[in-house]
Amino acid sequence: MIWFGAIILGASIVAAVKSHQANRLRTAAPKSRPKPAGPKAPAGKPTSTIPVAEEVAMDDKTQRQEHETIINQNLTAAGSSLALSVLSNMAGLPMLDKLAIPGLIYVGTPLTEDGLRAIFKEKKIRASILDMVSIAAMLGTGNIFACSLAVTLLMGSDKLLLKTRDDSRKKTIHMFVKQPKHILILRNHIQCEIPIEQVQVGDTVIVHAGEYIPTDGTILQGDCSVDQHQLTGEAKPVEKTVGALVFAGTLLLSGRIHYRVEKAGEDTVIAQLGEILNRTANYESAIQSRGETIADEAVLPTIFLSGLALTAGIPQSLAVLNSGFGYNMRLIAPLGMLNFLTIAANEGILIKDGRSLDLLGKIDTIVFDKTGTLTLVEPEIVQIRPADFHPENEILRFAAACEYRQTHPIAKAILQAAQARHIDLPPVEQVKYEVGYGIKAEFEGQVVKVGSNRFMHMEGIATPEEPHGHAAQGDQTGSSFVYVAVNDRLAGIIELRVKVRPEVKSLVKVLHQQGKHLIIVSGDHEQPTRMLAHELAIDTFFAEVLPEDKAHLVTRLQQEGRSVCFVGDGINDAIALKKAHVSVSLSGATTVAKDSAQIVLMGQDLNQLLPLFELGAEFDKNMNASFMTTLVPGLICVGGAFFLRFGVLTSIMLYNTGLVAGVGNAMLPRLKRVGKDEPSQ
Repeated sequence: MIWFGAIILGASIVAAVKSHQANRLRTAAPKSRPKPAGPKAPAGKPTSTIPVAEEVAMDDKTQRQEHETIINQNLTAAGSSLALSVLSNMAGLPMLDKLAIPGLIYVGTPLTEDGLRAIFKEKKIRASILDMVSIAAMLGTGNIFACSLAVTLLMGSDKLLLKTRDDSRKKTIHMFVKQPKHILILRNHIQCEIPIEQVQVGDTVIVHAGEYIPTDGTILQGDCSVDQHQLTGEAKPVEKTVGALVFAGTLLLSGRIHYRVEKAGEDTVIAQLGEILNRTANYESAIQSRGETIADEAVLPTIFLSGLALTAGIPQSLAVLNSGFGYNMRLIAPLGMLNFLTIAANEGILIKDGRSLDLLGKIDTIVFDKTGTLTLVEPEIVQIRPADFHPENEILRFAAACEYRQTHPIAKAILQAAQARHIDLPPVEQVKYEVGYGIKAEFEGQVVKVGSNRFMHMEGIATPEEPHGHAAQGDQTGSSFVYVAVNDRLAGIIELRVKVRPEVKSLVKVLHQQGKHLIIVSGDHEQPTRMLAHELAIDTFFAEVLPEDKAHLVTRLQQEGRSVCFVGDGINDAIALKKAHVSVSLSGATTVAKDSAQIVLMGQDLNQLLPLFELGAEFDKNMNASFMTTLVPGLICVGGAFFLRFGVLTSIMLYNTGLVAGVGNAMLPRLKRVGKDEPSQ
């Protein structure tokens, strides 16, 4: 009767406390607050500099705080019960054991509710059913100390893992987000320091060496060296001068600059990254679900084996109930994933969808988009063909002068070639741009026309048959041709060709050694695509493929049983990227928020694929090792219960030994890299 009375008293106390707690949570914490819609702040108005990730995460943060509060309360209740039980055994006061029961019921009630809901409402088998049965069995058989110890260790592990998970989440989210609290601006020719929250689009900000750049902007004055490692993955500092863009969260290594604020707050690249990283951290739930599935599938076999163990005795049956087959995985798996997401971020690899990390180790086929992925966006000049008495450098000078203010890839290639040859460009007096055809310009008393063969014909300029015939072969060779005419006479032809990324050949060799099947897909003509595939020793190619057909190709490969990774330029390959098992792009930091890929190589270097696939393989090994930390102790416990008469305390200790080993294994990849992959300062 004493036992029965203690349980009834405990249940009554718990019911009252739980009711009060539910009412408090309903009235205290705000519910999900949708972000108000409306236009962005106009230029010149103060713009909030709180990263949008923090706004998005506010509700998630509130939920985590409530979760932590509940864990703390449960830990306090379980710890108090354990203390009472220990004192009862040490002092020989059985009544103290009874006083421990309300705390155990308090902690066990949510597990019982979840277990009953799974059985009667959802018709599912969940791990909480095993918790419910185990706690009830230990209480019913008078194993108060064992129950107190098991519940306290369970709540303690929940607390430890919650803290570790939050720490990993914060490190991942804030790895890129580094902003000063106050900034120096120039207003009315006077320098003044203001809180970063008051910065306005259009303000002139002053940054000195050793300081972080607070917003996105354009340099107005000064030369500098900027460390963009955490934003773009670039290992070397970037030299910048007037007119160059700077980004929030990057570090000014040397120099002093004045720059105009173009974007602040949630519009900055760094804030967009913060939002993406916050969503990425939440993808741990996919991996957690896999761990929960393992734990759920072990419930019925554990209960069955526990029933069999009754033949050896009640303590042995309880030992099997507490063996914890697969239970740890629902806690350890997401922790391991977060650590690998952090490692990837340190490598300059932004994983936007954590589920792709789980699939990387299974990839056997890689499909590369050709233009902008295997080749650089900007072509290179391979030949300058004089058609008159003008020398090569003069032809290049005329073309570069006309293209000086153009931003398309061919113009950039011509300007870079002129700069490499140290050619001084003359001032251009008049420029007229014919969209899609060419440019007319006047300088040094001459009229210069630069453009396509069609543009030359439109202007009545004759082009010799030999160059014209050679240009007609451009579709087959992958070359582009720019015609330069001076005073209505053809001066020469500049031949440009796409340039293969310098890292591609060595990358292809390593991927082949890893057993990957490599494919090129391109919208270009067949002959240049074939030539590139042959040059790089790539297995298969598909040419003249439309964007939607790229997605069909991915689907076809998947239907053949292949696990496909599509590597493209991010935005133009959106459909194919979404179809692939894993999608990777090199779109870069400035377009990362619009990128359709699951993974972005921030350094825009294909060599980052190698550490990415290595991380995927390491993640698989780590998850398998974590599974062993829960499987082996469980097997030892079951075997020990049947053959060595293990009791419930031995079972609990074995279970928690496996938990400690699993947490250690999940943290091991990060610990091995301490000091090696810290961001540069």
